[in-house]
Amino acid sequence: MTEASVTDTAVGSASAGQDPATSTQTIREWLVDRVAYYLELTPADIDAGADLAELGLDSVYALTLCGDVEDRFGLVVEPTMAWDHPTIDAITAHLAAELAR
Repeated sequence: MTEASVTDTAVGSASAGQDPATSTQTIREWLVDRVAYYLELTPADIDAGADLAELGLDSVYALTLCGDVEDRFGLVVEPTMAWDHPTIDAITAHLAAELAR
């Protein structure tokens, strides 16, 4: 099984029965939009499976993303979130699991 399918399976399980505002798809789309905004790209240019550092996300924007996640989802996240979960898909899985608690 590929990493992407493992992530999709984990994310799909975590999002079962969730509020549509915090569904896996909504989280992923929001993250793609935020990263695209930071990098001055369109959401279509963002590969949710690509390493954020390779896309060009630097430490300033990684910390900004943490603050935006906290504001949007009401979660307290570690400032290392983007490095601990280095892709949008990985962050999505992490956030979906946290929100399911």
